Amino acid sequence: MKILVVGTGAREHAIVRALSLDPQVSALHAAPGNPGIAALATVHAVDQLDGDAVAALATELGVDLVVVGPEAPLVAGVADPVRAAGIPVFGPSRAAAQLEGSKAFAKDVMAAAGVPTAEPRLVTAPDEVEAALDAFGAPYVVKEDGLAAGKGVVVTTDRAEALEHALACLAKDGGRVVVEEYLDGPEVSVFVVSDGVDVVPFVAAQDFKRVGDHGTGPNTGGMGAYTPIPASPGLVDEVIDAVARPTIEEMARRGTPFVGVLYCGLALTRRGMRVVEFNARFGDPEIQAVLPLLTTPLAGVLLAAATGRLGELAPLEWSDDAAVNVVVASAGYPEGPRSGDVIGGIDAAEDLPGVHVLHAGTALDGDGRLVTAGGRVLSVVGRGADLAAARAAAYAGVERIAFDGAHHRTDIAEAAARGEWHTEGGLA
Repeated sequence: MKILVVGTGAREHAIVRALSLDPQVSALHAAPGNPGIAALATVHAVDQLDGDAVAALATELGVDLVVVGPEAPLVAGVADPVRAAGIPVFGPSRAAAQLEGSKAFAKDVMAAAGVPTAEPRLVTAPDEVEAALDAFGAPYVVKEDGLAAGKGVVVTTDRAEALEHALACLAKDGGRVVVEEYLDGPEVSVFVVSDGVDVVPFVAAQDFKRVGDHGTGPNTGGMGAYTPIPASPGLVDEVIDAVARPTIEEMARRGTPFVGVLYCGLALTRRGMRVVEFNARFGDPEIQAVLPLLTTPLAGVLLAAATGRLGELAPLEWSDDAAVNVVVASAGYPEGPRSGDVIGGIDAAEDLPGVHVLHAGTALDGDGRLVTAGGRVLSVVGRGADLAAARAAAYAGVERIAFDGAHHRTDIAEAAARGEWHTEGGLA
């Protein structure tokens, strides 16, 4: 099987790595990829947001499957011209990707499907903001309606901060915000693969969204993740029955079948499970921890979803191990990440048992040196018999990574290794 993976980040590197270990895969390509991906796949300098260019490349390469990784190409509709060319695609259409592209659209789908979620209020004008904030009270939750790379959400007890964020979002061209009730309790992530009809879950994970230890500082795209989580065994079945299946059925009813992965971001509140958000792709940093534990070959799973054959798939098999992903970020992230710092220590980290490193914001400079080229630079993944062992492996790997300004959280999976939930704080 020949496969083309679209994207540039650690999520795509994790997917490429898993596919490279799959005996069904005869050739791997990536567009545009990154230096880490280039060690496993042939990379092509194609704009990931240009659907026609991606379709032309896939046709030229004669691939059997295209996997679209990031949210921006999915929301831009890159999957559509590839499907029109007759090539199976793992990733939703532009219309279906609105589950992530518009929080207001996602709330409408959830309401129609009877999916439990926070009560929302869509705000489109500045004079509506204060009334919406007062309707729910503190803590205030204000979300930019469109894509914001995980950084368009403010959760705060400071009304002035909430108001400032809402007005800044509305000031953008076509800006809209969703103000909603605050959901207490730990947040978890469940990925559900769908072919538009059937659904197959992956194991659940928990990520760490704020930049600082113990949930302090601003929101980021994610500073780490781990699996397994300290939840009841029935959680994933509940997600399938109450969230994923009704959503997939509602999308099909609307004539926009969802093919790909539905990321269910959930809060386990005192009143029960609630959906915090939907994404239309694998979550980064969670998938970096999840994929190493999948023992079922990944290519067959993705192809079955892309070709409407998930119902024929045997139940997925998983390792009993644990995995922890620690993100190493660049100087200034998330406010103003610095680029161009020389990175060292990756080979030394990967010499450690149970450790591998995934590239996110990296590039090669004019002298061929690996340098930082984004906010989240590397994902250091540790695997072990339990969370304590996986955590020790990951942090041993992190200690061998070196570049100016590097920083990371030190509490990834710390509570979970004790059998406890981690709940992000950081309310101002």
